[in-house]
Amino acid sequence: MTAEPVIIQHSSAGVEVPATVRASLSPSRAADFKTCPLLYRLRSIDRLPERPTVEQARGTLVHAVLERLFDLPAAGRTPQAAGDLVAPQWDRLVAEQPELADLFDGAAPEAAGEFLRSAAALLEGYFTVEDPRRLEPAEREALISAVVDDELLIRGYLDRLDVAPDGALRVVDYKTGGAPREAFEARALFQLKFYALVLWRTRGVVPRVLRLLYLRDAEVCDYTPDAEELARFERTVVALWRAIEQATERQDFRPRPSKLCDWCNHQAHCPSFGGTPPPFPVGAATAGPQPDARSAPSAPGADE
Repeated sequence: MTAEPVIIQHSSAGVEVPATVRASLSPSRAADFKTCPLLYRLRSIDRLPERPTVEQARGTLVHAVLERLFDLPAAGRTPQAAGDLVAPQWDRLVAEQPELADLFDGAAPEAAGEFLRSAAALLEGYFTVEDPRRLEPAEREALISAVVDDELLIRGYLDRLDVAPDGALRVVDYKTGGAPREAFEARALFQLKFYALVLWRTRGVVPRVLRLLYLRDAEVCDYTPDAEELARFERTVVALWRAIEQATERQDFRPRPSKLCDWCNHQAHCPSFGGTPPPFPVGAATAGPQPDARSAPSAPGADE
């Protein structure tokens, strides 16, 4: 397999990719297909709208605050400074995504204030596990990408990339939920391995540490990959995309019931819950996801 570097930050607009590329895949959408093929279809092909949840909004808000925190001089990156960023960042997010303002429609008058306080509490958990005054991230909220197998563009948003003086890389991902059981942690590590593969293929360096920071429980999970593992993971990603292509050609995306169904927005369209999927979109079986962005990566924090 081959790979060509396509590293970008903050925006994918105007990115040049090799002419051989005909598809793209993000870790969020890849994880969707692994979890439930029908979920992948409803999100990435049908593009059914999903009302943001309070948990997703909180994750996006905390990610935004942590990104802005590192804009401050090192000495100013204090818990108080982070707390002071919560309300202004929420106002910015609501201005950019007006649908967030509907989250508290019909709720008690104090609900919005409780929401902001809960975000501030998660930031307190962050300061329990890290001291940002001692860190100077190389990249924050960066959209990175690489081409694998000549035809597949893989891409996603890094929460943070740290580079040591000796060139060692540490990929850091903030999680605003509680520390998960093993099955759920595997999904989070899948995302980090995705980023590690991109960095390995674009920089020629295997990240030394993949770090998950669970802010609610103030826990750290470190994982150390190696080149052999990332090569196997690359084959897994390519095989996963081929399975998606085959399902698209056959218009066959079957549900895979699990405990995660309790949190699914699309039960009304799922046969496992007595629902019926919408008609398969015309042209979806032949249109590639690269031009129509079916597999665009989730914004930072939105996939909590």
